[in-house]
Amino acid sequence: MCSLLTSFGVALARTLEVTAVGSIDSVKVQISASRMMSAGVEIPEGKRLNQYGDLENFDLTAEDWMIRWEKRHIGFHKDEIHELLQKYLDIILNGRKQIRIFVPLCGKSRDMKWLADQGHTVVGVEVSEIAVKEFFAEQNLSYTQESVQGFAGAEVFQSTDGKLFLFNCNMFDFTSVIAGKFDGIWDRGSLVAVNPSDRQHYAKLMTTLMDKGCQYLLDAFTYDQEKLSGPPFSTPPHVIHDLYGQSCNIQLLQSSDALTDRQRMWGLDSFTEQVHLITLKTNTDSCA
Repeated sequence: MCSLLTSFGVALARTLEVTAVGSIDSVKVQISASRMMSAGVEIPEGKRLNQYGDLENFDLTAEDWMIRWEKRHIGFHKDEIHELLQKYLDIILNGRKQIRIFVPLCGKSRDMKWLADQGHTVVGVEVSEIAVKEFFAEQNLSYTQESVQGFAGAEVFQSTDGKLFLFNCNMFDFTSVIAGKFDGIWDRGSLVAVNPSDRQHYAKLMTTLMDKGCQYLLDAFTYDQEKLSGPPFSTPPHVIHDLYGQSCNIQLLQSSDALTDRQRMWGLDSFTEQVHLITLKTNTDSCA
């Protein structure tokens, strides 16, 4: 037991080293860890203390994300329309109007209502029913709620104007059979939230959801993964090319320093945000 607790203490020290002094989340982790150590409680294999001081799986499960929503541990949510979506919307549209746009792991993002207000049909997928219901409540939208035929356990929440469809289900159970293919994809906080071990599965799913001419806008981050275990996970350009390069063309639209006090509290001294445009290759395209 002593050796196990010592190992835990060393691992904890390494974790806390990368969390800034004075961070509320770091204090929570410290208190939780201290209590566990004083009580002689071991961290189960495959588990970790997250930045909120809660135990969760190293490879996050759907249940872990639902718990985060239940406990309001949703620092990833933005209360405003994402500035990069506004900047690059014309690239997603590519001269088209009233297109179908997919938003994976959508949470209660205000981006969806903003897109729908411009005449587009928006389809989101979110595992947390709390997030889905809060979206409609906060946007003052009436909706219907129905089970998805042939998709056990899944429900679709549809706005009464027929512009917004939010599927409450596990992302990896979603397919083009359920909602068709899409003209555009806005991927903010989705790929970067997926366990690295699930990335290939995720990328394959995304490409199967892309219709001919689909413009896929991907927001990604690059940082020292040794200093932060994630999420969000570091997804540098070479990872994006490994995931999508075989079937897609990839264009880096923007790379900028995005380091703020929030990332400094995570123990980072460098945090780069990259925006990629991903499109399906045609027969005449050369390999990326």
